[in-house]
Amino acid sequence: MSSWLEAAPPEEVAAGSLKLRRLRIDDGELLARLINENLRHLQPWMPWAQSPHSVDEQLGFLERMQAAWEGLTDFGFTAVLDGEAIGGMGLHTRQGPGTLEIGYWMAAAHTGRGHATAASRALTGVGFGLRGVERVEIRCDQANGASAAVARKLGYRLRELYDREPAAPGETGRAMVWEMRREDWGRADLG
Repeated sequence: MSSWLEAAPPEEVAAGSLKLRRLRIDDGELLARLINENLRHLQPWMPWAQSPHSVDEQLGFLERMQAAWEGLTDFGFTAVLDGEAIGGMGLHTRQGPGTLEIGYWMAAAHTGRGHATAASRALTGVGFGLRGVERVEIRCDQANGASAAVARKLGYRLRELYDREPAAPGETGRAMVWEMRREDWGRADLG
């Protein structure tokens, strides 16, 4: 799949007290441990978190993410707090030319502390720093109040609600599409 982007984002991004760093091939053991320790927390919302992950599975994922980064289609980051990995973030081109989608998850012990909001704020700014990006989106199920709160806190506008098949056990099948347009980013309430 070819990308409409001309360049990748930076490999490290400051996000408040967090650092976002590009996923690396040698993160397989780290990701498997972090996901498995948080499986019950992730299962309601993440289709990929329905069973334990092996290091080999994560190595395959990391190889795909490496190729996607090089192909300018997906950019995966580890959220790091005081040297400890506490979650995952991504910028994705899957919504088509001009639009980046932010995806995120945090370890259960680190939710409700503003980390996903700070990281999403930073990635929104990074997204608009890339040529050709006119819109950044956050998508979540209507029942995922924590995810919707991140978009709301950053001043994203709810653009669309639509029905779809639930992909994870906690989902209702009502998807929310939150958007930030380039022209609104400088004026957004970054609460």
